Amino acid sequence: MKKFSLLVLLLLGSQIAAAQTGVGTPPPDGASVLFDGTRESLDANWTYWEGPRFAAELPIKWQVVDDPAGDGTVVSSKDPAAAGGLYGAADIVTKQKFRDFRLHVEFLITEPSGNSGVYLQNRYEIQVLDGDSTKHGMAAVINEKASAYWPYNGTGNWNAYDVVFRAARFEEGERTEQAMVTLYFNGVKVHENVPIQKVWGGPNSGIDGGNDNGNGITDTPGGLKLQAEGHDVRYRNIWIQELELSDADTDF
Repeated sequence: MKKFSLLVLLLLGSQIAAAQTGVGTPPPDGASVLFDGTRESLDANWTYWEGPRFAAELPIKWQVVDDPAGDGTVVSSKDPAAAGGLYGAADIVTKQKFRDFRLHVEFLITEPSGNSGVYLQNRYEIQVLDGDSTKHGMAAVINEKASAYWPYNGTGNWNAYDVVFRAARFEEGERTEQAMVTLYFNGVKVHENVPIQKVWGGPNSGIDGGNDNGNGITDTPGGLKLQAEGHDVRYRNIWIQELELSDADTDF
């Protein structure tokens, strides 16, 4: 029995690093660091998403600023082009595109009702929104499944999302399996193997948002996107580990 358990652990470790989660989780071997707190990593790994509402201009106007609750520097989502909540006007997306992956991202909301969002494959939003615990609120798989709000550390404090995501599967151009996600919020598992039905928010939200009211999902990889909504939401310690998940199982 002990030998069998060890074998299972080794096999799992080949796909997903040991499930350390929460604020301060370091990248495992083989992960790509997407933002390390420096302007250099922001410019090297990210660009603006040029969707229908795009109104910004390179270089990225998100500012690298001092960490308000720690050491070092972080990036602020308060891009002037998105003032008034114009999501899609100045969202940033990774230059690299992904299918299945393990993701870690840390965020700090500076003021009440601060709003941003983490988009998997530039399609599926995990909400970042202070004060809202609905299906459109904090840690929700947007409009699909609400999260328990209680793991949230509140404004002025760092929070962490740890995600394993499996992309939708296709055969002969037709979707045969929906995208799926498991999410830890500040070390608490709040979603397990949640299927994602569609892309919400319309064409300004991301890839395929304008296809058949978000139901026309295509077999196209997408980058990790962070949303600018005119609010000062800070991000740091963002890394991603590419996976190959043959089974429809994202639990970790």
